[in-house]
Amino acid sequence: MTVFSKTPLLDTIRTPDDLRRLKVEQLRQVADELRQETIDAVSVTGGHFGAGLGVVELTTAIHYVFDTPQDRLIWDVGHQAYPHKILTGRRDRIRTLRTGGGLSGFTKRSESDYDPFGAAHSSTSISAGLGMAVARDLSGGKNNVISVIGDGAISAGMAYEAMNNAGAMNSRLIVILNDNDMSIAPPVGAMSAYLSRLYSGKTYRTLREAAKQINKRLPKVIANRADRVEEYSRAFMMDGGTLFEELGFYYVGPIDGHNLDHLLPVLKNVRDMETGPILVHVVTQKGKGYPPAEASADKYHAVVKFDVATGTQAKAKPNAPAYQNVFGQSLVKEAQKDEKIVGITAAMPSGTGIDIFNKAFPKRTFDVGIAEQHAVTFAAGLASEGYKPFCAIYSTFLQRGYDQVVHDVAIQSLPVRFAIDRAGLVGADGATHAGSFDNAYLGCLPNFVIMAAADEAELVHMVATQVSINDRPSAVRYPRGEGRGVEMPEAGVPLPIGKGRIIRQGSKIALLSFGTRLAECEKAADELAAHGLSTTVADARFLKPLDEDLVRKLARDHDVLITIEEGSIGGFGSHVMQVLTDNGMLDNGSLKARSMILPDVFLDHDSPAAMYARAGLDAKSIVNKVFDTLGKDFKTEAVKLA
Repeated sequence: MTVFSKTPLLDTIRTPDDLRRLKVEQLRQVADELRQETIDAVSVTGGHFGAGLGVVELTTAIHYVFDTPQDRLIWDVGHQAYPHKILTGRRDRIRTLRTGGGLSGFTKRSESDYDPFGAAHSSTSISAGLGMAVARDLSGGKNNVISVIGDGAISAGMAYEAMNNAGAMNSRLIVILNDNDMSIAPPVGAMSAYLSRLYSGKTYRTLREAAKQINKRLPKVIANRADRVEEYSRAFMMDGGTLFEELGFYYVGPIDGHNLDHLLPVLKNVRDMETGPILVHVVTQKGKGYPPAEASADKYHAVVKFDVATGTQAKAKPNAPAYQNVFGQSLVKEAQKDEKIVGITAAMPSGTGIDIFNKAFPKRTFDVGIAEQHAVTFAAGLASEGYKPFCAIYSTFLQRGYDQVVHDVAIQSLPVRFAIDRAGLVGADGATHAGSFDNAYLGCLPNFVIMAAADEAELVHMVATQVSINDRPSAVRYPRGEGRGVEMPEAGVPLPIGKGRIIRQGSKIALLSFGTRLAECEKAADELAAHGLSTTVADARFLKPLDEDLVRKLARDHDVLITIEEGSIGGFGSHVMQVLTDNGMLDNGSLKARSMILPDVFLDHDSPAAMYARAGLDAKSIVNKVFDTLGKDFKTEAVKLA
């Protein structure tokens, strides 16, 4: 029985060189097959979905027209790059996306020469592209540099900083604006396509340059009027490019991003331009070509495994509430009692739980877009006027607003409440989204109260604690995913500031946890008890102010003190060690103190459990750390007992 392939043309394409050998008339079929392969692959792996379907034709056209990887192609954020990966030698691994040892869900330099710049945070592509273009010019090169940026990513200030710089430098850089949501201007059919070809063509550009030369010789008043006529006529016909023209870009568009007959000639014209920078405005549809995604409100932006025929996602029934939902629900309860509470997010309402707050208090909810710097200072302004802003931002994204946290919030001791989601390792999104550093980068700042929830019930109390802090900034960190399934309080009760708690009392080993590794500490304590090691488990709750009385007590009453946290060097463990050294508690050698932190490397994506095992922060690793600390003789004996 003969088995026919669903993707016969795509099967012939290993790299874009193979694609470029095809006839133009075959590209429509390639795009259709590429879309089908993307759908099939993500149905198996899960991951970002809608954005990739929206750029299938654009991806095909770019690789057909440009000489990648010699021509540098940069995808902003990178969550739309799955079709790009399929066309660039990674199709045989596409069903390993976001799994241990598999392909990254984003672009990654170490993965392929076709990924010249890695990304997973937004709005970096134009800056990186300009850097590459200038490097090319300094080296006397001739290759193209293409930055593809979405309408969401271009809302961030960094993109405009880059465009302003690029326009002033007049470097030959191509920016493709993939407009799939905001619809800055709609493509208006055949006339729009014709004008885009005309304005990007050499004849028009040659005439335009000649007119500019003539204008230089005309009286200034006449020359200025002539410039305005040309500018206004282009703005009137093209609709939407004036801003980019003012920034120094030559604007072309809007173009239907799903029509290869429109895309290909414009991209060829742009490729052959000898001056720059150029912005090509392409309008696409997220989820294009897959009806369930097209019909969905979020266009299936990110999905778990799903059934291709129906679009039904295979979501496991949760055993406990997700941390971000606990935060959102807790904030609603607090806001019902306090009209000064407002919620702020930077384009991540559902990821942070602010969407729950928004349903209850739409007028007190502010999504500022992909603008973390602005979000922090906006919150500071609200706080300065007596409001109680909760600024909910992932740990990895809050890094982008660090100067504002220091300069606008901490120095002025303004009571901005930071809800730091995705603290610790996050699994499939990998190193770019891991919340590894906030303990260190916030812990060094004066005037901060810093908490970490050990479970979902503690998070409820910590939100209430933040409401009560009105003289300085505060932060609570919590991980991605579900809680432990503990009994939930009816309402949050403010915690005593800077006070930890003893979970179980022992006499020889002390495990001092900061955050959700507490559950692993309890498992480790059970195993240590089986080896005859009486173990105290304590939950620090606060990094700042640190419960120094608790630290000193644990140090005095135990032979071994180990701190455990889901963060990098320089965080909670460093603060504990500072207390121990300041109090001379390590001077006589009677106490053995150790810190367990994330390793000093960027960990690749995997399941969270596998990542924490690799990081050495699971229960087994904690037990081994105790044995290592006690010494070789005890470890040997423990192995015999086991």
